[in-house]
Amino acid sequence: MTLTDTLPRHVAIIMDGNGRWAKKRFLPRLLGHRAGVKAIERTVRAADSIGIEYLSLYAFSTENWKRPETEISGLMSIFRFVLRRKVDEMKEKNVRLRFAGFRDGLPKDVQELMEWAELETEHNTGLTLVPCLNYGGRQEVLHAVEKLLEQGKTPPLTEKDLRMCLYLPDLPDPDLIIRTSGEKRLSNFWLWQSSYSELFFTDILWPDFDEKELEIAVQYFSNRERRYGALH
Repeated sequence: MTLTDTLPRHVAIIMDGNGRWAKKRFLPRLLGHRAGVKAIERTVRAADSIGIEYLSLYAFSTENWKRPETEISGLMSIFRFVLRRKVDEMKEKNVRLRFAGFRDGLPKDVQELMEWAELETEHNTGLTLVPCLNYGGRQEVLHAVEKLLEQGKTPPLTEKDLRMCLYLPDLPDPDLIIRTSGEKRLSNFWLWQSSYSELFFTDILWPDFDEKELEIAVQYFSNRERRYGALH
């Protein structure tokens, strides 16, 4: 497929379907999550190759704490493993790591690994990869309001005032949000930032997502006319 020159600057992905992928193969759910890590690796390589500047991934939501304790523990172990093993590779490939979410709710050692990974890659100038861990869009807005109150801000407030209190205020809004597995909702992801995002839904389960599927989504975006509320 030949992509047009109109690329999304920031692509965000709701990585859905790991459990269903495993169930179809009569495998434990955690093996589905591990297969999902391989899809992340493929997608990061593809996004970098295409020329996307920012790639954010909905890795663990604030609602995911409702899952069985064994699954949560397994997911945290996967996060630890990936961070310890992949940072050197990201440094070599000039990928910068930044995280979005409420860090205080995560295990202390995971928080420390996140901080270490960000410091190790902070001078990289290529693709910026943003895993969203313990992230919820409503919670992000609430935390931003709390910061505004702590700062003594009073009305009238502006959108810029609130944006500056978001987790990553300098991160461009997602141009394109992709959701896999056939579900058609945002599920509390980038609620403030997604006001004018283009949405692309695919039936592909996340572990089967690859470069071809990313290119299809990007081509869909390239063919859209973005009006931002104006008449044309």
